[in-house]
Amino acid sequence: MAGQKNKRKISEETYYTFDDVLILPSYSDVLPSEVDVSTYFARGYPLNIPLVSAAMDTVTESATAITMALEGGAGVIHRNMSIERHVEEVKKVKKYAAGIIIEPITLRPYQKVREALKIMKEHLISGLPITDENGVLLGIVTSRDLRFVEPSQYDLPVSNFMTGRDKLVMVREKKVGLAKSKEIMMEKKIEKLPVVDSKRVLKGLITNKDIEKAERHPYAVKDGLGRLKVAGAIGVTKKEIERAHALVEAGIDALVIDTAHGNTKAVIETLKYLKKKFDIPVVAGNV
Repeated sequence: MAGQKNKRKISEETYYTFDDVLILPSYSDVLPSEVDVSTYFARGYPLNIPLVSAAMDTVTESATAITMALEGGAGVIHRNMSIERHVEEVKKVKKYAAGIIIEPITLRPYQKVREALKIMKEHLISGLPITDENGVLLGIVTSRDLRFVEPSQYDLPVSNFMTGRDKLVMVREKKVGLAKSKEIMMEKKIEKLPVVDSKRVLKGLITNKDIEKAERHPYAVKDGLGRLKVAGAIGVTKKEIERAHALVEAGIDALVIDTAHGNTKAVIETLKYLKKKFDIPVVAGNV
């Protein structure tokens, strides 16, 4: 009888969906352009929107983390994967929309055209800087340079087709921003701009594609090098400490100790270790 009463009571309840209600607007003297919803995910990790995606294997891997960072939020890549794959997921985010590609793939001048074409296809890139064994920039070869190369020429060295440094446009590191770089690339009608030091050692590569990405997402959350920011989850075991070291080496911007109960000895000890060992934000608890 009691069960029947409870059942009848539940059936008499009224439920609403989002489409059933309307929030009536009222007077406001605040313009949308005056609203600022920026906040912090952690100290040293500012956000332009107060949204963070959870460190769950059904929610956040590199694709979600990229989307969150582009829109001004943060993505925490889950830890239910091998350390090696976790590192790769982080690297995918860090390489997605770099203002400056810090470690571009390079070739030596004697390497073959077929090697250049293979690398471009595998990494979905359209150009490769050519350097010597000391990292000094010698030239650049692009898909445009190789577009009409016959298969019979695939075993020739890339130096036969590259744009040499006597004709190469380049900029000094820390001397030019993305806006100025875009001006240079438009003026010279080029899509890639190498960044070098005073000795012409290659330090990075600015691409037109990355500049366009930056313009499409003005609120993206980026690090000091113009790369998207990303966080990663870890646990509290010895193996998870290894994960933390690997993620930091891969360029992670924040570590999240993924736990449902933060006030435990293991979490506290892990937190102390991470704060002492690494100079990056650490968040303890579920997101």
